[in-house]
Amino acid sequence: MTQDVTFVIFGATGSLARTKLLPSLARAVLDAGITRHCVIGVGTKPRSNDEFREIVRTSIESAGIDPECVERFLDGTIVYQAVGTPGSYVALGDLVRSVESDTGLTGNRVLYLAVPPSKLDATVDGIAESGLDTSTGWTRLVVEKPFGTDLETAEKSNRTIHRVFSEDDVYRIDHYLGKETVRNLLVFRFANALFEHTWNRGQIDSVEITVAESVGAQGRAAYYDESGAVRDMLQNHLTQLLTLVAMEPPVAMTADAIRTEKVKVLQSARTIHHDDVVIARYASGTLDGARVDAYVDEPGVAESSTTPTFVAVRMFIDNWRWQGVPFYLRTGKMMSARTTQIVVRYAKPPVCLVHAPNECPGHQNILTLRLQPDERFDLLIDVKEPGDTLEIRQIPLTVRYDDILADAPDAYQTLLTDILEGDQTLFVRSDEVEASWKLYDPILGRTDLESYAPGTDGPDSARDLIPTFPMEWTPLVGPHADLAD
Repeated sequence: MTQDVTFVIFGATGSLARTKLLPSLARAVLDAGITRHCVIGVGTKPRSNDEFREIVRTSIESAGIDPECVERFLDGTIVYQAVGTPGSYVALGDLVRSVESDTGLTGNRVLYLAVPPSKLDATVDGIAESGLDTSTGWTRLVVEKPFGTDLETAEKSNRTIHRVFSEDDVYRIDHYLGKETVRNLLVFRFANALFEHTWNRGQIDSVEITVAESVGAQGRAAYYDESGAVRDMLQNHLTQLLTLVAMEPPVAMTADAIRTEKVKVLQSARTIHHDDVVIARYASGTLDGARVDAYVDEPGVAESSTTPTFVAVRMFIDNWRWQGVPFYLRTGKMMSARTTQIVVRYAKPPVCLVHAPNECPGHQNILTLRLQPDERFDLLIDVKEPGDTLEIRQIPLTVRYDDILADAPDAYQTLLTDILEGDQTLFVRSDEVEASWKLYDPILGRTDLESYAPGTDGPDSARDLIPTFPMEWTPLVGPHADLAD
Protein backbone atom coordinates (compact mmCIF):
# COMPACT_ATOMS: atom_id res chain seq x y z
CA MET A 1 0.00 0.00 0.00
CA THR A 2 1.27 3.45 -0.87
CA GLN A 3 2.18 5.76 2.01
CA ASP A 4 1.12 9.05 0.43
CA VAL A 5 -1.40 10.13 -2.19
CA THR A 6 -2.99 13.16 -3.81
CA PHE A 7 -6.72 12.90 -4.58
CA VAL A 8 -7.97 15.28 -7.25
CA ILE A 9 -11.77 15.04 -7.31
CA PHE A 10 -13.57 16.54 -10.31
CA GLY A 11 -17.17 17.28 -9.29
CA ALA A 12 -16.05 17.45 -5.67
CA THR A 13 -19.11 19.31 -4.38
CA GLY A 14 -21.77 17.23 -6.14
CA SER A 15 -24.18 14.82 -4.50
CA LEU A 16 -22.08 11.72 -5.22
CA ALA A 17 -18.95 13.23 -3.68
CA ARG A 18 -20.77 14.53 -0.59
CA THR A 19 -22.82 11.42 0.20
CA LYS A 20 -20.58 8.56 -0.93
CA LEU A 21 -17.11 9.45 -2.10
CA LEU A 22 -15.74 11.75 0.61
CA PRO A 23 -16.82 9.59 3.60
CA SER A 24 -15.51 6.43 1.93
CA LEU A 25 -12.28 8.18 1.00
CA ALA A 26 -11.74 9.21 4.61
CA ARG A 27 -12.26 5.64 5.80
CA ALA A 28 -10.02 4.19 3.08
CA VAL A 29 -7.16 6.60 3.81
CA LEU A 30 -7.33 6.11 7.58
CA ASP A 31 -7.77 2.33 7.47
CA ALA A 32 -4.89 1.97 5.01
CA GLY A 33 -2.55 3.83 7.34
CA ILE A 34 -1.60 6.41 4.72
CA THR A 35 0.61 8.92 6.50
CA ARG A 36 0.27 11.90 4.13
CA HIS A 37 -2.60 12.83 1.87
CA CYS A 38 -4.00 15.78 0.01
CA VAL A 39 -7.53 16.32 -1.31
CA ILE A 40 -7.97 18.86 -4.09
CA GLY A 41 -11.58 19.56 -4.99
CA VAL A 42 -12.38 20.67 -8.53
CA GLY A 43 -15.65 22.24 -9.66
CA THR A 44 -17.09 24.86 -11.95
CA LYS A 45 -18.22 27.28 -9.22
CA PRO A 46 -15.69 29.48 -7.41
CA ARG A 47 -15.19 28.52 -3.75
CA SER A 48 -12.59 29.31 -1.14
CA ASN A 49 -10.41 26.62 0.39
CA ASP A 50 -12.20 27.12 3.71
CA GLU A 51 -15.60 26.62 2.05
CA PHE A 52 -14.49 23.36 0.49
CA ARG A 53 -12.89 22.20 3.72
CA GLU A 54 -16.22 22.75 5.48
CA ILE A 55 -18.00 20.70 2.79
CA VAL A 56 -15.54 17.87 3.42
CA ARG A 57 -16.00 18.10 7.19
CA THR A 58 -19.80 18.12 6.99
CA SER A 59 -19.79 15.19 4.57
CA ILE A 60 -17.66 12.86 6.66
CA GLU A 61 -19.22 13.90 9.98
CA SER A 62 -22.68 13.17 8.54
CA ALA A 63 -21.51 9.65 7.72
CA GLY A 64 -21.00 8.92 11.42
CA ILE A 65 -17.21 8.76 11.32
CA ASP A 66 -15.54 9.02 14.72
CA PRO A 67 -14.69 12.68 15.54
CA GLU A 68 -11.04 11.84 16.18
CA CYS A 69 -10.83 10.18 12.76
CA VAL A 70 -12.50 13.21 11.17
CA GLU A 71 -9.79 15.46 12.56
CA ARG A 72 -7.03 13.09 11.46
CA PHE A 73 -8.36 13.15 7.91
CA LEU A 74 -8.74 16.94 7.97
CA ASP A 75 -5.09 17.22 9.03
CA GLY A 76 -4.22 16.58 5.39
CA THR A 77 -4.07 19.42 2.89
CA ILE A 78 -7.55 20.22 1.55
CA VAL A 79 -7.85 22.89 -1.14
CA TYR A 80 -10.14 23.84 -4.02
CA GLN A 81 -9.73 24.97 -7.64
CA ALA A 82 -12.46 26.15 -10.02
CA VAL A 83 -12.16 25.21 -13.71
CA GLY A 84 -14.06 26.07 -16.86
CA THR A 85 -12.38 29.34 -17.79
CA PRO A 86 -9.34 29.75 -20.09
CA GLY A 87 -6.16 28.70 -18.35
CA SER A 88 -7.95 27.21 -15.34
CA TYR A 89 -6.71 23.65 -15.97
CA VAL A 90 -3.13 24.93 -16.23
CA ALA A 91 -3.70 26.66 -12.89
CA LEU A 92 -5.01 23.38 -11.47
CA GLY A 93 -1.87 21.55 -12.57
CA ASP A 94 0.31 24.23 -11.01
CA LEU A 95 -1.69 24.01 -7.76
CA VAL A 96 -1.34 20.22 -7.51
CA ARG A 97 2.39 20.28 -8.16
CA SER A 98 2.88 23.13 -5.69
CA VAL A 99 0.98 21.32 -2.93
CA GLU A 100 2.89 18.09 -3.58
CA SER A 101 6.21 19.94 -3.43
CA ASP A 102 5.34 21.88 -0.29
CA THR A 103 4.07 18.83 1.62
CA GLY A 104 6.67 16.34 0.43
CA LEU A 105 4.21 14.12 -1.44
CA THR A 106 5.83 11.82 -4.01
CA GLY A 107 3.39 12.39 -6.88
CA ASN A 108 1.08 9.41 -6.46
CA ARG A 109 -2.23 10.70 -7.82
CA VAL A 110 -5.83 9.55 -8.05
CA LEU A 111 -7.78 11.66 -10.55
CA TYR A 112 -11.44 10.94 -9.76
CA LEU A 113 -14.05 11.95 -12.36
CA ALA A 114 -17.34 12.29 -10.46
CA VAL A 115 -18.83 14.00 -13.50
CA PRO A 116 -21.63 13.07 -15.94
CA PRO A 117 -20.71 11.39 -19.26
CA SER A 118 -21.32 14.65 -21.13
CA LYS A 119 -18.44 16.26 -19.20
CA LEU A 120 -15.94 13.39 -19.51
CA ASP A 121 -14.21 14.34 -22.77
CA ALA A 122 -13.69 17.96 -21.75
CA THR A 123 -12.38 16.90 -18.33
CA VAL A 124 -9.88 14.42 -19.77
CA ASP A 125 -8.70 17.03 -22.27
CA GLY A 126 -8.30 19.48 -19.38
CA ILE A 127 -6.23 16.95 -17.44
CA ALA A 128 -3.93 16.59 -20.45
CA GLU A 129 -3.64 20.38 -20.66
CA SER A 130 -2.79 20.56 -16.95
CA GLY A 131 -0.06 17.91 -17.18
CA LEU A 132 -1.58 15.96 -14.28
CA ASP A 133 -1.43 12.72 -16.28
CA THR A 134 2.32 12.50 -15.69
CA SER A 135 4.14 12.65 -12.37
CA THR A 136 7.12 11.29 -10.45
CA GLY A 137 4.83 8.63 -8.93
CA TRP A 138 1.84 6.77 -10.39
CA THR A 139 -1.33 8.33 -11.76
CA ARG A 140 -4.71 6.55 -11.87
CA LEU A 141 -7.84 7.84 -13.56
CA VAL A 142 -11.19 6.85 -12.02
CA VAL A 143 -14.31 7.13 -14.18
CA GLU A 144 -17.81 6.86 -12.71
CA LYS A 145 -20.58 4.98 -14.50
CA PRO A 146 -22.45 5.28 -16.78
CA PHE A 147 -19.68 4.66 -19.30
CA GLY A 148 -21.26 6.40 -22.26
CA THR A 149 -24.93 6.52 -23.12
CA ASP A 150 -24.77 4.17 -26.11
CA LEU A 151 -22.15 2.33 -28.17
CA GLU A 152 -21.10 5.40 -30.13
CA THR A 153 -20.52 7.59 -27.07
CA ALA A 154 -18.79 4.75 -25.19
CA GLU A 155 -16.36 4.22 -28.06
CA LYS A 156 -15.74 7.96 -28.29
CA SER A 157 -15.07 8.24 -24.55
CA ASN A 158 -12.68 5.29 -24.67
CA ARG A 159 -10.76 6.93 -27.52
CA THR A 160 -10.58 10.19 -25.55
CA ILE A 161 -9.31 8.42 -22.43
CA HIS A 162 -6.76 6.35 -24.33
CA ARG A 163 -5.26 9.45 -25.96
CA VAL A 164 -4.11 10.47 -22.49
CA PHE A 165 -4.07 7.34 -20.30
CA SER A 166 -3.06 3.72 -20.74
CA GLU A 167 -5.85 1.23 -20.01
CA ASP A 168 -3.67 -0.08 -17.18
CA ASP A 169 -4.16 3.27 -15.42
CA VAL A 170 -7.96 3.52 -15.92
CA TYR A 171 -10.44 2.43 -13.24
CA ARG A 172 -14.07 2.46 -14.46
CA ILE A 173 -16.00 2.21 -11.22
CA ASP A 174 -19.38 0.54 -10.78
CA HIS A 175 -20.07 0.54 -7.04
CA TYR A 176 -22.08 -2.70 -7.32
CA LEU A 177 -18.83 -4.56 -7.86
CA GLY A 178 -17.57 -3.36 -4.50
CA LYS A 179 -20.42 -4.88 -2.53
CA GLU A 180 -19.14 -7.72 -0.38
CA THR A 181 -21.90 -10.05 -1.53
CA VAL A 182 -21.10 -9.38 -5.21
CA ARG A 183 -17.39 -9.95 -4.66
CA ASN A 184 -18.27 -13.18 -2.90
CA LEU A 185 -19.87 -14.54 -6.09
CA LEU A 186 -16.44 -15.50 -7.42
CA VAL A 187 -15.59 -17.38 -4.23
CA PHE A 188 -19.05 -18.95 -4.06
CA ARG A 189 -18.69 -20.30 -7.58
CA PHE A 190 -15.07 -21.31 -7.83
CA ALA A 191 -14.20 -22.32 -4.27
CA ASN A 192 -17.17 -24.69 -3.86
CA ALA A 193 -16.95 -27.74 -6.11
CA LEU A 194 -20.52 -28.64 -5.11
CA PHE A 195 -21.88 -25.70 -7.11
CA GLU A 196 -19.31 -25.35 -9.88
CA HIS A 197 -19.79 -29.01 -10.83
CA THR A 198 -23.50 -28.37 -11.47
CA TRP A 199 -23.14 -24.85 -12.92
CA ASN A 200 -24.03 -25.72 -16.52
CA ARG A 201 -26.78 -26.42 -19.07
CA GLY A 202 -27.01 -30.06 -18.02
CA GLN A 203 -28.17 -29.20 -14.49
CA ILE A 204 -29.66 -25.69 -14.64
CA ASP A 205 -32.97 -24.78 -16.27
CA SER A 206 -32.76 -20.99 -15.99
CA VAL A 207 -31.09 -18.06 -14.27
CA GLU A 208 -33.00 -14.96 -13.15
CA ILE A 209 -31.35 -11.69 -12.11
CA THR A 210 -33.40 -8.89 -10.58
CA VAL A 211 -32.50 -5.39 -9.39
CA ALA A 212 -35.74 -3.83 -8.17
CA GLU A 213 -36.42 -0.50 -6.48
CA SER A 214 -39.53 0.33 -4.47
CA VAL A 215 -39.25 4.08 -5.06
CA GLY A 216 -39.77 6.29 -8.09
CA ALA A 217 -37.68 9.10 -9.52
CA GLN A 218 -37.44 10.79 -6.07
CA GLY A 219 -36.66 14.27 -7.39
CA ARG A 220 -34.07 12.96 -9.85
CA ALA A 221 -36.43 12.81 -12.81
CA ALA A 222 -34.49 15.43 -14.78
CA TYR A 223 -31.44 13.14 -14.67
CA TYR A 224 -33.32 9.88 -14.92
CA ASP A 225 -35.32 10.97 -17.96
CA GLU A 226 -32.04 11.11 -19.91
CA SER A 227 -31.04 7.60 -18.89
CA GLY A 228 -33.91 5.28 -18.00
CA ALA A 229 -33.87 1.66 -16.89
CA VAL A 230 -31.61 0.40 -19.70
CA ARG A 231 -28.81 2.92 -19.19
CA ASP A 232 -29.22 3.37 -15.44
CA MET A 233 -29.37 -0.29 -14.43
CA LEU A 234 -29.40 -2.91 -17.19
CA GLN A 235 -26.22 -1.99 -19.05
CA ASN A 236 -24.13 -1.81 -15.88
CA HIS A 237 -25.40 -3.34 -12.62
CA LEU A 238 -27.37 -6.26 -14.08
CA THR A 239 -24.78 -6.95 -16.74
CA GLN A 240 -22.01 -7.11 -14.14
CA LEU A 241 -24.01 -9.71 -12.21
CA LEU A 242 -24.70 -11.62 -15.43
CA THR A 243 -21.01 -11.86 -16.32
CA LEU A 244 -20.01 -12.99 -12.82
CA VAL A 245 -22.70 -15.69 -12.82
CA ALA A 246 -21.97 -16.95 -16.35
CA MET A 247 -18.19 -16.56 -16.73
CA GLU A 248 -15.78 -19.46 -17.03
CA PRO A 249 -13.13 -20.08 -14.35
CA PRO A 250 -10.25 -17.65 -14.97
CA VAL A 251 -6.75 -19.02 -15.50
CA ALA A 252 -5.74 -17.05 -12.39
CA MET A 253 -7.42 -14.75 -9.88
CA THR A 254 -5.87 -11.72 -11.52
CA ALA A 255 -7.59 -8.61 -12.85
CA ASP A 256 -6.98 -9.26 -16.55
CA ALA A 257 -7.80 -12.97 -16.35
CA ILE A 258 -11.12 -12.34 -14.59
CA ARG A 259 -12.11 -9.44 -16.82
CA THR A 260 -11.26 -11.40 -19.97
CA GLU A 261 -13.71 -14.13 -18.96
CA LYS A 262 -16.41 -11.52 -18.31
CA VAL A 263 -15.94 -10.10 -21.79
CA LYS A 264 -16.24 -13.58 -23.31
CA VAL A 265 -19.71 -13.91 -21.78
CA LEU A 266 -20.90 -10.75 -23.53
CA GLN A 267 -19.26 -11.78 -26.80
CA SER A 268 -21.13 -15.10 -26.61
CA ALA A 269 -24.51 -13.50 -25.92
CA ARG A 270 -27.12 -14.07 -28.60
CA THR A 271 -28.58 -11.03 -30.34
CA ILE A 272 -31.56 -9.73 -28.36
CA HIS A 273 -34.71 -9.66 -30.50
CA HIS A 274 -37.85 -7.58 -30.16
CA ASP A 275 -39.87 -10.31 -28.47
CA ASP A 276 -37.08 -10.88 -25.93
CA VAL A 277 -37.71 -7.47 -24.32
CA VAL A 278 -40.52 -5.81 -22.37
CA ILE A 279 -40.18 -2.12 -21.54
CA ALA A 280 -42.65 -0.14 -19.43
CA ARG A 281 -43.06 2.73 -17.00
CA TYR A 282 -45.09 3.08 -13.84
CA ALA A 283 -48.55 4.60 -13.96
CA SER A 284 -50.35 6.53 -11.23
CA GLY A 285 -51.85 4.66 -8.33
CA THR A 286 -51.78 4.10 -4.60
CA LEU A 287 -48.82 2.75 -2.67
CA ASP A 288 -48.89 2.14 1.09
CA GLY A 289 -52.04 4.23 1.29
CA ALA A 290 -50.50 7.24 -0.46
CA ARG A 291 -51.26 8.59 -3.90
CA VAL A 292 -48.42 8.08 -6.41
CA ASP A 293 -48.03 10.12 -9.57
CA ALA A 294 -47.29 8.42 -12.86
CA TYR A 295 -43.72 8.74 -14.08
CA VAL A 296 -44.80 11.06 -16.89
CA ASP A 297 -46.26 13.44 -14.27
CA GLU A 298 -43.06 13.65 -12.22
CA PRO A 299 -41.46 17.13 -12.12
CA GLY A 300 -38.64 17.27 -14.65
CA VAL A 301 -40.00 14.63 -17.03
CA ALA A 302 -40.45 15.90 -20.57
CA GLU A 303 -43.96 15.74 -22.03
CA SER A 304 -42.63 13.77 -25.00
CA SER A 305 -40.65 11.36 -22.81
CA THR A 306 -40.37 7.72 -23.92
CA THR A 307 -38.05 6.80 -21.04
CA PRO A 308 -38.74 3.36 -19.54
CA THR A 309 -38.68 2.80 -15.78
CA PHE A 310 -38.87 -1.00 -16.20
CA VAL A 311 -37.12 -3.41 -18.53
CA ALA A 312 -37.15 -7.20 -18.65
CA VAL A 313 -34.93 -9.15 -21.04
CA ARG A 314 -34.63 -12.80 -22.04
CA MET A 315 -31.06 -13.66 -23.01
CA PHE A 316 -29.10 -16.69 -24.15
CA ILE A 317 -25.36 -17.29 -23.88
CA ASP A 318 -24.31 -19.37 -26.89
CA ASN A 319 -21.32 -21.19 -25.49
CA TRP A 320 -20.52 -24.74 -24.35
CA ARG A 321 -21.61 -24.20 -20.74
CA TRP A 322 -24.86 -22.29 -21.23
CA GLN A 323 -26.26 -23.18 -24.66
CA GLY A 324 -30.06 -23.21 -24.45
CA VAL A 325 -30.33 -21.91 -20.87
CA PRO A 326 -32.41 -18.71 -20.66
CA PHE A 327 -31.16 -15.82 -18.55
CA TYR A 328 -33.93 -13.48 -17.40
CA LEU A 329 -32.94 -9.97 -16.38
CA ARG A 330 -35.33 -7.37 -14.97
CA THR A 331 -35.10 -4.04 -13.26
CA GLY A 332 -37.60 -1.33 -12.43
CA LYS A 333 -38.64 1.50 -10.19
CA MET A 334 -41.76 1.69 -8.01
CA MET A 335 -41.92 -2.11 -7.69
CA SER A 336 -43.27 -4.19 -4.82
CA ALA A 337 -39.95 -4.43 -2.95
CA ARG A 338 -36.37 -3.22 -3.02
CA THR A 339 -34.18 -6.19 -3.74
CA THR A 340 -31.25 -7.47 -5.73
CA GLN A 341 -31.27 -11.22 -6.18
CA ILE A 342 -30.04 -14.01 -8.42
CA VAL A 343 -32.27 -17.08 -8.72
CA VAL A 344 -30.83 -20.29 -10.18
CA ARG A 345 -33.41 -22.95 -11.01
CA TYR A 346 -32.05 -26.46 -11.27
CA ALA A 347 -33.58 -29.12 -13.50
CA LYS A 348 -36.20 -31.47 -12.11
CA PRO A 349 -35.19 -35.05 -11.25
CA PRO A 350 -35.43 -37.22 -14.39
CA VAL A 351 -37.66 -39.78 -12.66
CA CYS A 352 -40.27 -39.26 -9.93
CA LEU A 353 -39.69 -42.14 -7.50
CA VAL A 354 -41.86 -41.16 -4.55
CA HIS A 355 -45.11 -40.47 -6.43
CA ALA A 356 -46.97 -41.84 -9.37
CA PRO A 357 -45.91 -39.93 -12.54
CA ASN A 358 -49.23 -38.10 -12.78
CA GLU A 359 -49.02 -37.07 -9.10
CA CYS A 360 -45.38 -35.92 -8.98
CA PRO A 361 -45.10 -32.47 -7.40
CA GLY A 362 -42.19 -31.64 -9.69
CA HIS A 363 -40.16 -29.52 -7.31
CA GLN A 364 -36.95 -27.94 -8.53
CA ASN A 365 -33.96 -27.19 -6.35
CA ILE A 366 -33.71 -23.40 -6.33
CA LEU A 367 -30.65 -21.41 -5.28
CA THR A 368 -31.36 -17.77 -4.37
CA LEU A 369 -28.46 -15.38 -3.85
CA ARG A 370 -29.83 -12.25 -2.19
CA LEU A 371 -27.45 -9.31 -2.54
CA GLN A 372 -29.65 -6.68 -0.88
CA PRO A 373 -31.32 -6.24 1.52
CA ASP A 374 -30.94 -9.06 4.08
CA GLU A 375 -27.88 -10.46 2.28
CA ARG A 376 -28.02 -14.25 2.26
CA PHE A 377 -28.27 -17.36 0.13
CA ASP A 378 -30.97 -20.00 0.28
CA LEU A 379 -30.98 -23.44 -1.34
CA LEU A 380 -34.43 -25.03 -1.53
CA ILE A 381 -34.37 -28.81 -1.15
CA ASP A 382 -37.09 -31.47 -0.90
CA VAL A 383 -37.70 -33.32 2.37
CA LYS A 384 -40.28 -35.88 3.43
CA GLU A 385 -43.07 -34.76 5.71
CA PRO A 386 -42.91 -36.43 9.17
CA GLY A 387 -45.01 -39.54 9.79
CA ASP A 388 -46.32 -42.41 7.72
CA THR A 389 -46.44 -40.52 4.45
CA LEU A 390 -44.44 -39.83 1.31
CA GLU A 391 -45.62 -36.26 1.05
CA ILE A 392 -42.82 -33.93 0.02
CA ARG A 393 -42.25 -30.31 0.91
CA GLN A 394 -39.43 -27.87 0.30
CA ILE A 395 -37.29 -26.24 2.97
CA PRO A 396 -34.48 -23.67 2.59
CA LEU A 397 -30.90 -24.19 3.68
CA THR A 398 -29.96 -20.62 4.58
CA VAL A 399 -26.79 -18.66 5.26
CA ARG A 400 -27.15 -15.00 6.23
CA TYR A 401 -24.17 -12.81 5.46
CA ASP A 402 -24.92 -10.61 8.48
CA ASP A 403 -23.60 -13.48 10.58
CA ILE A 404 -20.17 -13.30 8.93
CA LEU A 405 -19.88 -9.86 7.29
CA ALA A 406 -20.91 -7.53 10.09
CA ASP A 407 -17.76 -5.41 9.78
CA ALA A 408 -17.47 -5.39 5.99
CA PRO A 409 -16.50 -2.00 4.49
CA ASP A 410 -18.93 -0.26 2.18
CA ALA A 411 -18.62 -0.65 -1.58
CA TYR A 412 -16.90 2.67 -2.27
CA GLN A 413 -14.33 2.15 0.47
CA THR A 414 -13.51 -1.28 -0.94
CA LEU A 415 -13.05 0.10 -4.44
CA LEU A 416 -11.02 3.11 -3.27
CA THR A 417 -8.71 0.77 -1.39
CA ASP A 418 -8.27 -1.31 -4.55
CA ILE A 419 -7.41 1.86 -6.50
CA LEU A 420 -4.73 2.72 -3.95
CA GLU A 421 -3.33 -0.81 -4.29
CA GLY A 422 -3.48 -0.75 -8.09
CA ASP A 423 -5.88 -3.71 -8.25
CA GLN A 424 -8.22 -3.47 -11.28
CA THR A 425 -10.13 -6.73 -10.66
CA LEU A 426 -13.40 -5.03 -9.69
CA PHE A 427 -13.26 -2.37 -12.39
CA VAL A 428 -14.68 -2.46 -15.91
CA ARG A 429 -12.34 -2.72 -18.89
CA SER A 430 -12.92 -0.74 -22.09
CA ASP A 431 -13.73 -3.79 -24.25
CA GLU A 432 -16.31 -4.91 -21.69
CA VAL A 433 -18.04 -1.52 -21.89
CA GLU A 434 -18.23 -1.70 -25.67
CA ALA A 435 -19.34 -5.34 -25.73
CA SER A 436 -22.25 -4.57 -23.39
CA TRP A 437 -23.37 -1.57 -25.44
CA LYS A 438 -23.32 -3.66 -28.63
CA LEU A 439 -25.75 -5.97 -26.90
CA TYR A 440 -28.18 -3.33 -25.62
CA ASP A 441 -27.95 -0.57 -28.22
CA PRO A 442 -31.00 -1.89 -30.16
CA ILE A 443 -33.17 -1.59 -27.02
CA LEU A 444 -32.50 2.13 -26.64
CA GLY A 445 -34.73 3.14 -29.53
CA ARG A 446 -37.79 1.26 -28.32
CA THR A 447 -40.86 3.42 -27.77
CA ASP A 448 -43.53 0.71 -27.35
CA LEU A 449 -43.84 1.24 -23.61
CA GLU A 450 -46.40 -0.58 -21.53
CA SER A 451 -47.51 0.49 -18.07
CA TYR A 452 -47.62 -1.10 -14.64
CA ALA A 453 -49.18 -0.18 -11.33
CA PRO A 454 -46.98 1.09 -8.47
CA GLY A 455 -46.15 -1.59 -5.92
CA THR A 456 -46.33 -4.48 -8.39
CA ASP A 457 -43.63 -6.63 -9.94
CA GLY A 458 -43.94 -4.96 -13.34
CA PRO A 459 -46.27 -5.30 -16.34
CA ASP A 460 -48.21 -8.51 -16.93
CA SER A 461 -46.60 -8.95 -20.34
CA ALA A 462 -43.23 -9.64 -18.69
CA ARG A 463 -44.64 -13.05 -17.76
CA ASP A 464 -44.66 -13.99 -21.43
CA LEU A 465 -40.85 -14.00 -21.43
CA ILE A 466 -41.01 -17.19 -19.34
CA PRO A 467 -43.43 -19.34 -21.38
CA THR A 468 -42.16 -22.77 -20.40
CA PHE A 469 -42.39 -22.65 -16.62
CA PRO A 470 -45.41 -23.54 -14.51
CA MET A 471 -44.55 -20.49 -12.40
CA GLU A 472 -43.81 -16.86 -13.19
CA TRP A 473 -41.02 -14.53 -12.19
CA THR A 474 -39.80 -15.11 -8.66
CA PRO A 475 -41.84 -12.84 -6.36
CA LEU A 476 -39.91 -9.93 -4.89
CA VAL A 477 -40.04 -11.28 -1.37
CA GLY A 478 -39.27 -9.05 1.58
CA PRO A 479 -36.52 -9.54 4.15
CA HIS A 480 -36.64 -12.80 6.11
CA ALA A 481 -39.53 -14.15 4.04
CA ASP A 482 -39.94 -17.91 3.97
CA LEU A 483 -38.76 -18.78 0.46
CA ALA A 484 -40.40 -22.20 0.70
CA ASP A 485 -43.90 -20.71 0.94
